[in-house]
Amino acid sequence: MNVVVVASSEADAQAAAAVEQHHAQLAGTLQIKVDAVFRAAGGGDQEEVRTAARDLAAWCRAELIPHAVAEEETLYAAAGSRPQGRLLVDGMRTEHAVLVGLVDDLAGPALSLIQTVASAGALQVMFANHLEKENTLVLPLLISDPEISVADLLAGMHDLIGGAEGHEHAAQQDDATAPHGEHSCACGETDGAEYPVLDARAVPHAIRHATIFGALDGVRSGAGLVLVAPHDPKPLLAQVEQRNPGLFSVEYLERGPDAWRLVFARQAG
Repeated sequence: MNVVVVASSEADAQAAAAVEQHHAQLAGTLQIKVDAVFRAAGGGDQEEVRTAARDLAAWCRAELIPHAVAEEETLYAAAGSRPQGRLLVDGMRTEHAVLVGLVDDLAGPALSLIQTVASAGALQVMFANHLEKENTLVLPLLISDPEISVADLLAGMHDLIGGAEGHEHAAQQDDATAPHGEHSCACGETDGAEYPVLDARAVPHAIRHATIFGALDGVRSGAGLVLVAPHDPKPLLAQVEQRNPGLFSVEYLERGPDAWRLVFARQAG
């Protein structure tokens, strides 16, 4: 049974949507960085695995953990002040502590290859479940309470809602055409086999573009990403070019009818 939550104001509804978009971007970046650990482990190079794990931990400390701290100081504090949110928030804070512990493990030198892969996988799964609770439990609790202004709580909070790009729901214009939609690949012929794959068909429409932007943000210089889309993503390509002009070259591998596969190659340097 689906439960419809009515926000107490339009501003609060928009603020909650911005948080969900930022969550999607974080999840997209995390997926690419965890995948880098997995791929390095598949090659059996311990030093490459450690490098990928350190990169994952550094990103978490720069982006994921500040996001968690900002949540505790704002959203969790407000939700925890309500009797119906107290136990939920206690559990969410505990999960934050576990996430921080996994990041600390990945940054340290003591883990074996198997332990590193296990920690990276646990981090991704736990963060995905954590975001689901925030999106479906914490945010609805807050936006339905007329005594709490989520918009005021989030005013100026970059760590909670990210930057302005990607949050204006341009993703809803999927059937439009765009002048910068298609690039030719400048990185040489490739089938994308060496790149991680993001299947956007499994991502809910409302956060699809934000998830893709996050994944692209996680691509290293000289590396790439294979995107599987349910339609020709010309509006997305225009947005990618607008966000980072000339940073990615794009090559179509498949053009429907059931899926569109594209290689995004990030320029080296």
